[in-house]
Amino acid sequence: MDTPNNFANKIIVALDVDTGLEALRLTDKLPETEVFKVGLKLFTAEGPSVFEKLQRQDKKVFLDLKLHDIPNTVAGAVSAGARHGVYMMTLHTSGGKEMMERAVEAAAAESARLGTERTLLVGVTVLTSLKSDHLHSIGVASTIEDQVLRLAALAQEAGLDGVVCSPKEIELVKGECGREFLVVAPGIRPTWAAAQDQKRILTPAQAMRKGADYIVIGRPIIKDPDPRKAFQRILNELRSF
Repeated sequence: MDTPNNFANKIIVALDVDTGLEALRLTDKLPETEVFKVGLKLFTAEGPSVFEKLQRQDKKVFLDLKLHDIPNTVAGAVSAGARHGVYMMTLHTSGGKEMMERAVEAAAAESARLGTERTLLVGVTVLTSLKSDHLHSIGVASTIEDQVLRLAALAQEAGLDGVVCSPKEIELVKGECGREFLVVAPGIRPTWAAAQDQKRILTPAQAMRKGADYIVIGRPIIKDPDPRKAFQRILNELRSF
């Protein structure tokens, strides 16, 4: 059974804000949080400087840029992330096996060169904002579950550490790829929060029960008038399961 402290370390808080100043104000209010997500909006606004600011607070960076490009370009981006001490990065599994393999090689080479802990790489399968009819509209005939499993297996073959999938596919991925294969689950909404633009969602406790290694939560925490209180409410919800 996970301890309360372990639960706190499994929650990745998404810093989906406009500026580095807003991000740091949030991290100051969330001393128990260990890992923070830097996504496209904040990274585009602030660049890598935001990593250093978070790391000075002893926080880990989950860089969620969902890299998807030719293998050489993705490998270069992963090397850059590793040089900046990023804890974990995302790339799209639909970029193909070669792209993912080159990313794995780049992360390993950079960590060996620097003598640092290797950046974890997780592959995005099917976005939590998508439903089956959305897949069909872009030419994917598979069900969401089949597509997630296909891409998770490909990511594992390529050497990735895990995948990002909706909490509803956690058990499928763990059953196919094994318990050690990491699953990062966005689309998490506490019992008291609105779903908003997420389609395939579960509560924090439901996701942890299914075997999530990390859960990503943004708006229910960062938009709350008291982010620390919201974080604690989620921890209480997790302890209840």
